[in-house]
Amino acid sequence: MANTILDLKPSNVWKHFYALTQIPRPSGQSEKITGFIEDFGKSIGLETTLDAANNICIRKPATPGYENRQTIILQSHLDMVPQANSDLKFDFTKDAIQAYIDGDWVKAKGTTLGADNGIGVATTMAILEATDLRHGPLEGLFTTDEETGMYGAIAVRPGFIDGRIMLNLDSELDGELYIGCAGGEDVSVSFQYESEPVALKEAIAIKISLKGLKGGHSGVDIHLGRANANKLIFRLLKDAMLNQSARLVSVQGGTLRNAIPREAFATIVVDGEADCKEILNLVDNYRHVFIEEFDGIEDAIELKAERLASSANLQLIPAEIQRKLTHAIVACPNGVVNMFAKIPDTVETSVNMAIVQAGDRTTEIKFLARSSSETKKRAICSSVESIFINAGADQVASGNGYPGWNPNPDSAVLQVMKKVFETQRGFAPKVEVMHAGLECGIILSNVPGLDTVSFGPTIQFPHSPDEKLEIASVQKFWDYLVETLEEL
Repeated sequence: MANTILDLKPSNVWKHFYALTQIPRPSGQSEKITGFIEDFGKSIGLETTLDAANNICIRKPATPGYENRQTIILQSHLDMVPQANSDLKFDFTKDAIQAYIDGDWVKAKGTTLGADNGIGVATTMAILEATDLRHGPLEGLFTTDEETGMYGAIAVRPGFIDGRIMLNLDSELDGELYIGCAGGEDVSVSFQYESEPVALKEAIAIKISLKGLKGGHSGVDIHLGRANANKLIFRLLKDAMLNQSARLVSVQGGTLRNAIPREAFATIVVDGEADCKEILNLVDNYRHVFIEEFDGIEDAIELKAERLASSANLQLIPAEIQRKLTHAIVACPNGVVNMFAKIPDTVETSVNMAIVQAGDRTTEIKFLARSSSETKKRAICSSVESIFINAGADQVASGNGYPGWNPNPDSAVLQVMKKVFETQRGFAPKVEVMHAGLECGIILSNVPGLDTVSFGPTIQFPHSPDEKLEIASVQKFWDYLVETLEEL
């Protein structure tokens, strides 16, 4: 029985995955991981090049007898989502991920694991250094800053890669082949104001904490109906504002644009013991309501209120801003907007209220809208914009848009991969369109004509500290990729 991930099979993949867990690689800080991959490529004697965005391409010649095959690109992204439980002190710019085996899965202690997309990177590294495989010419394409805006993929240009077939190794369910994905766009909102001192006669400060939600990937998991911490806490705050005249000091909910927010915290001030007691009762009631409403979806909701020792030195958000902000957030759409009409059980359009940071003279709200339809993506962004423009926000802007990947069910690569899968497994793979954003659409827009399929081993709860990688699926993924490279 394996004691550490270094004991797992295939060992050539897991050794590289372990090495990646030791290298800090949060989005936006690619220097260490880029240097590591560049050194790796040169250490095994392969042509290794970088572009202006610190993307890396490592070229491996064909094995003898396969020189006339088309060049195949193996594409993965180097960065990972830096999410940790709030009770854990962890610095993603310095600390190593603590990966461990839990039954059939590999997890991390209190943080994201980085299997998204570290397992794709590790597998490509194993392919590039292997001397016993049969394949045509290969290019390992490692892109940067996928999680924060696909910035590496945006920079990829013809000539940096030469292949005409691209296998994206960033999908997260064994047995599924992806031939399309949604595009995305950010919406950012801000309110500016002068904070007000507390002027209540018997001011009592209360901190409200909402924790224990599952969160997850705002594309892959959006259809699961998980609770959004920002939406829930403002639902409670609206009630407290209207019925107990609560005044808002600050709110912090969510940390990443592409993760469903798992936690939210608010500090409020009320006037007198009676209102304080009412708020404590209100929070307790909402705890029961939320647990009941999300029964079967969320299993660890924690909602509590605690009276703070003092309200001295606290600054309030102006009452009118508080009112507009609260009503706008409660009114705003969140979650699945519509499903595909012709692709069963597949989300076409969604929006995630990812981040709310309120206090200290500024409130910022950030959304990520996704859709496989450019017009529907723009429509949901416009809906969010209109709500906050009507609420008098000082700034409402959309940006960082990236295109979706239009599916091609007639792909020649797809036909080969379906045949290989059926031969290995004895049944057909599922062919799907993913609601999450993949870099394929962006790379295809820059390098037209690539025949592309995305696949990977099973990863659950990406973008959250519950992220886990199924051990058995990694071996299946490796075996399938090796055979696919030979057949293509």
